[in-house]
Amino acid sequence: MTTISRRNVIGSAGALGAAALVGGGAAGSATAQTAVRGIAPAGKDLTPDQALDLLREGNAAFLQGSQTNVLTDAQRRLTLAGGQEPFAAYVTCSDSRVPPELLFGRGLGELFIIRNAGNTVDTVALGSIEYAVAVLKVPLVVVMGHESCGAVKAATEVVSENATFPGSIGRMVEPIIPAVLQARGQEGDKLENAVRQNVRRVVGQLRNQTDPLMLEPQQSGRLKVVGAYYSLGSGKVDFFDLPENAG
Repeated sequence: MTTISRRNVIGSAGALGAAALVGGGAAGSATAQTAVRGIAPAGKDLTPDQALDLLREGNAAFLQGSQTNVLTDAQRRLTLAGGQEPFAAYVTCSDSRVPPELLFGRGLGELFIIRNAGNTVDTVALGSIEYAVAVLKVPLVVVMGHESCGAVKAATEVVSENATFPGSIGRMVEPIIPAVLQARGQEGDKLENAVRQNVRRVVGQLRNQTDPLMLEPQQSGRLKVVGAYYSLGSGKVDFFDLPENAG
């Protein structure tokens, strides 16, 4: 396995990533494993599947309790002050138990994260995602729900019990209600089904009902949007909603 030095990673992460990851296969996987322990290549130098492999392998290391070696020192901060090149945009819940950088062993400047209760996508969130795709050139967008999501639970209570909530909480969970309705009648845990259906709805929105800023790179294969579910107890991330041509 090739070892990427600190100097090379900081000085030319993009070039190293492009050279090592082109072609995928065993070489691409080995490089992804190396990047799990160091700084990932710039997103513009990765394919969507290579970016997804980094997340998968990072979560596998998290499950094993492996310590990552992502640089977060003064030199890394100074490097990032000149610009960011994340390799994925990550839409997830605000829940304090769901920190994407920790779940995937990533460091400063590697994930462009959009968080709100219930991982929904409103105008602000959508604009943030489009910025990550159009300006920062991320090749991957992940939408992740999680076990025991309070926002989705509140939406299920609105549907099943006609519950109401104070302040803006009720309006916040309104976009989740269609997913709860769609999940009714499915076998299994009612809340988990609703969480996963909520992810599917947001993923479908980003794949099919958005601006050409998002649609064109997906059609050309430069971008993929995937759905995921995080289990709080196990720590495992299940990438369950993938495009047909996803790796």
